[in-house]
Amino acid sequence: MKTLASLLLAIVFLTMSSIAADGPVRHIVHFKFKSTATPEQIKHITDEFAALKTKISQVESLEWGTNSSPEGLSKDFKYVWIVSFKDAKDRDAYLVHPAHKAFVDILKPILDDVMVVDFVPEK
Repeated sequence: MKTLASLLLAIVFLTMSSIAADGPVRHIVHFKFKSTATPEQIKHITDEFAALKTKISQVESLEWGTNSSPEGLSKDFKYVWIVSFKDAKDRDAYLVHPAHKAFVDILKPILDDVMVVDFVPEK
């Protein structure tokens, strides 16, 4: 019985996974910069990240801003980016794109921490 239940759960998760892979993907990136990062360096990072929209065709939309939540649960992640893709295949192409890799190289020296979450929006 446990084997059957495990098998059924595996089928459900695989089905959900394959459905999710076919939908649009939201790539949420949170940055925490080093305390030594200057406003000019942060602006440069912002400009370079925004430029990825014009450099990588798979990027459908790109939004960003700073945390404004009154809840105090941000764990000091102040800068947030949302990058939207048609599907997981486009997101995967973005991750290995030379322009994205070059951006990461520019970012690393002033980055203290990063958190990335991807999801397929449900309707």
